[in-house]
Amino acid sequence: MTMYKKLAFLFIIFLFSVGVKAQEVIQLGGIDSTAIDYSNPKEYTISAIKVTGADHLDEHVIILLTGLSVNDKLEVPGDKFSTAIENLWKQGLFEDIQIKATSIQGDNIALNIVVQERPRLSKFALRGMTKSEADDLRDKIKLMRGKVVTDALIASTKYTVKDFFINKSYLDVKVDIKKEEKTEDGLVLTINVEKGHKIKVKNVNFIGTKSINTFKLRRTFKETKRKRWWNPFNNGKYDEDNYIKDKKAFIAKYNGKGFRDATIVRDTMYRNNDKQRLRLFKYLKAGTKFILHKTPMIGQDYHRTIKGKHSKLMLVESFRQFHAVRDTTYYKRYITIDMYVSEGNRYYFRNISWVGNSKYTSKYLSDVLNIKRGDIYDQENLDAKLFNNPTGNDISSLYMDDGYLFFNVSPVETMVTGDSIDLEMRIYEGKQATINKVTIVGNTKTNDHVILREIRTRPGQLFRRSDVIRSQQTLSQLGYFDPEKMNVVPTPHPENGTVDVEYTVEEKPSDQIELSGGYGGGRIVGTLGVTFNNFSARNFFKKDAWRPLPSGDGQRLSVRAQSNGLYYQSYNMSFTEPWLGGKKPNSFSVTTYYSVQTNGETKKITATDGSRIANPNRQSLNIFGVSVGLGKRLKFPDDYFTLYQEADYQYYTLNNFGSIFTFSNGYSNNIYYKAALQRNDLRGNPIFPSGGSQIALTGQWTPPYSAFNNIDYTNPALSDQDRYKYVEYQKYKFTSTFYTPITNKRGQDGKEARNLILKTSAGFGFLAPYNSKVGISPFERFYLGGSGLTGYALDGREIIALRGYDDQSLSPSTGASYITKYSMELRFPITTNPQATIFILGFAEAGNSWETAKQFNPFDVYRSAGLGVRVYLPMFGLLGFDYGWRLDDVPTNPTMQKGQFHFTIGASIGEL
Repeated sequence: MTMYKKLAFLFIIFLFSVGVKAQEVIQLGGIDSTAIDYSNPKEYTISAIKVTGADHLDEHVIILLTGLSVNDKLEVPGDKFSTAIENLWKQGLFEDIQIKATSIQGDNIALNIVVQERPRLSKFALRGMTKSEADDLRDKIKLMRGKVVTDALIASTKYTVKDFFINKSYLDVKVDIKKEEKTEDGLVLTINVEKGHKIKVKNVNFIGTKSINTFKLRRTFKETKRKRWWNPFNNGKYDEDNYIKDKKAFIAKYNGKGFRDATIVRDTMYRNNDKQRLRLFKYLKAGTKFILHKTPMIGQDYHRTIKGKHSKLMLVESFRQFHAVRDTTYYKRYITIDMYVSEGNRYYFRNISWVGNSKYTSKYLSDVLNIKRGDIYDQENLDAKLFNNPTGNDISSLYMDDGYLFFNVSPVETMVTGDSIDLEMRIYEGKQATINKVTIVGNTKTNDHVILREIRTRPGQLFRRSDVIRSQQTLSQLGYFDPEKMNVVPTPHPENGTVDVEYTVEEKPSDQIELSGGYGGGRIVGTLGVTFNNFSARNFFKKDAWRPLPSGDGQRLSVRAQSNGLYYQSYNMSFTEPWLGGKKPNSFSVTTYYSVQTNGETKKITATDGSRIANPNRQSLNIFGVSVGLGKRLKFPDDYFTLYQEADYQYYTLNNFGSIFTFSNGYSNNIYYKAALQRNDLRGNPIFPSGGSQIALTGQWTPPYSAFNNIDYTNPALSDQDRYKYVEYQKYKFTSTFYTPITNKRGQDGKEARNLILKTSAGFGFLAPYNSKVGISPFERFYLGGSGLTGYALDGREIIALRGYDDQSLSPSTGASYITKYSMELRFPITTNPQATIFILGFAEAGNSWETAKQFNPFDVYRSAGLGVRVYLPMFGLLGFDYGWRLDDVPTNPTMQKGQFHFTIGASIGEL
C-alpha cells in the first residue's frame, strides 16, 4: 500500500469518527445547537432527569439503569451518554432509545431519556399440532401474558418448539412464528408448526463387525430399533440422546467380549430415498432399462431406457420425475444408519496378584473373584466382582460386611503382552467402621420408633453392607414408603473410624377404602370397608391425634361390611399389632366376624291373630367367629423365617339350611389351632416383587374329639347333628412362589428399572379326618375354578382361583379334600408409581381337585392360559382384570364357554 493510499484510508476513518460523534450530538438535540461547542467538550452538572415513553416500566428504575443521576458531572459531548444508552439496550426492553438535552443554563444541563418500549405479549396460539402436544408444549415454552417480546424470545421459543418435535421423531419439522397486529393489550404471536412425517429407523447396518453376531449387536440398541411390521411394540422412533446411549452400550458389548480397543470409527445417517437416488444414478450410467420406483402410494412403475444421442436429456428427465416421485413416497420417512466399527484385538486375563490384603489371603480373594487365567477380559464383569454386586458376591461386599467401610481396591494393569493382561489388585483395607448415629429423614406420618425397630444398623455395631440392604427391604415391605424414593446415605468419619447412617424415606398413601358392588350367587352384593395400615391405638383418645385418624405406630385396623339386604350380611373387624410390647418383632392380631345367609325371608311374620311368630319358611346359616394370633420372627435356619400361630373358634347355626351340609337344622362348633411356617425374602416393590421367593407350610388341627367323647360313630342311628356337633379334622397346605427377573435393566441411579419378571408358583393341600369312621369334615373344603371371589358363600369353604373356568366348577358340589395348582405368570410393569402401580401379565396355569386320596393325581390337571392387568390404587388395593382361555373340557359342564373375563380384588384372593 502506497503512502497516498494510507493517508486516504486514515482520512476516511477520521471522517467516519466525526460522523459518529455528530450522531451522538444530534441525540442531545431539543435545544439550540449553538449552545454546545462540539470542538471543546465542556463539563456540566445534571440538574434534572426525566423519562418519556415508558408505559409499563418505572421511570426511577430506567434512570438507575443508565448510571446517570442528578448532580453528576459529565462532559458534553462525552462517553457517558453512549454508556447510558448501552446499559439500557442490554436490558432488551426497548426498540428505540434517545437521550436529549432539554435545557442548558450555565453549567447545568437537564436531560430527557426518550424510550420506545418493545411490545408485550397479549396472547399466543399454537397451530398444526394435537391438543395433548399443545398442552405439553405450553409448559415448555413458558410464554406468559405481559412478557416483553424480543428477538431473543422469538428465537428461543422457536428453538424450544422445534426441539420438542424433534424429540418426537419429527426431524423435518418447520416452525414459523408470526407477529400479529398489536392490540390494546399487546402483541399476539401465532406459532405455526409443520410437523411433517415421523422419521423412523429402517435399518441399522454394522460394517466391520466379524466376531459378534449381528443379532446380538442389534439387541444392544435398546431404544434405536428398526421398524418392523411384525413388532407392534416397536415404533422405530429415532432419538438422538437414546442413540448416543445405545452406541455406548454397543461398545460395552464389545468390551465385555474382550475387545477393549473396539471403537466406532464413524457413523453415517441418510434417508432411504437418497440411497435410492444413488442406485438410480448407477442404473442410468449403465444405460439399461430399469424400474425407477414402485410403491402402492404411486400405483405404477416408471421405466426408462437410456440410449443414443438423447441419453443426456432422458437422464435429466428421469431425475426430474424421480424427484417428483420421491417427494410423495413413504421412503422419505425412514433413515438408515451405517456404523463403521473397528473391533481391535481380543484380550484375556493372565496373572492376577493381590497387594495390601491382611484380613483375607490372596487365595481366598482369588476364589471370591472367580476369574481364571485365560478368561476373556471383561471390564464390566471385573467391576461387578470387585464393587457392589447386587447379589453381594464381590470383594467390596466381603470387606464391607465385616465393617471395612473405608476399604478400597484398585485394579492396575502391570503388563500387557500380546493379547494377555496381568493385573495387580491394590487393596487399602483401612479400619473397621463403627456406626455412630442412625437418623431418619422424610417420615412425616410414621413415628421414628416404628422405622428404627425394623432397621438392622444400630449405633455401636460394626457397619455391614448386608444390614443396610436388608433394612431397605424390610422398610419397603412395610408398605408405608415409596420404594423408588428410598435411599441410604452413609457418612464416614475416617478420623475416628465411625460412620453416620441416614435413611431417607417418602411416605405414600397406605390406607384403603372399599366401596364397591359385586355379583355373586345371582345377586348384587354391596361392600363398604376401610383399612388403616398405619394406625395408632395408643393415641385413640387423644383429640390432637385425629388428623383425620390417629396414625404412625404401624398397627393395622380393618372394618368391613357386606350386604345385599335380607339374603346376605357380613361384618368383619380385625386389629394387628406388629410389635407386641414394642421390643421384639412378635405380632399380635385379633379378629371377629359375623355373617348370615338366608333365602330372603324375614325372621318373623304376622300371624292371623296379629301376633309376631317365627317364620317357618325362613332358611338361614349364621356364622360367628373370633381368632387370636401370634407371629414371631425366627433366627433359624435364617432370619427370613417366621412362625405364625392362631387359635380360632367358629360357631355355625343352621335353620332349614341345606346347602353343602349333611344336616339342615342344628349347630356346629369349629375350634382349631393353626400354625404357619413361612420364609419370605421378596425384593423390590411389595405390589410388584422383582425377585426372591415366598414358601409356606401351613397346618390346621382341631382337637381329636372322637378319641375321648365315647361316641359310636358306626351307629346308624347317630344323626349328623351329633356327628358334627364338634367338627374334627386336620388340614395341611404347602405353597411356594418364586420371582425370577428375565431382564436386569438398571436406571442411571443404579436402581432397578422396569424389568420382565417371571412368577412361578405351586400349591398342594389336603383335608383329612383323624378317624375314618367320623368322615371328612363338611367345613374347610376346597373349591377350585374361576376368579376366586366368594360372592357371598361364606359357609366354611376355601375357594381357589383357576382362570378360564367357571367359578368352583372344577370341584364336587360338596367340595374337595385334595387339591393341587400350578401357575406361571410373565409380568411387565407399566408404572411402579406408588400412587398407581400398573403391570400387565400373561399367564398359564393348571390345577385339579379330588374327593379322596385314591383319586389324587397331581399330573391330571385342567389347563388354561390368558392375559391380564393389575392396577394398584392406595385407596382401593389391588384390582385384577384377566381373560382366561380354558384348554380342557370339563365333563360335568360340557356347555362351559371357552374363554371368559375374570375380576379379582386383593393380592392373595383365590391363591392356594
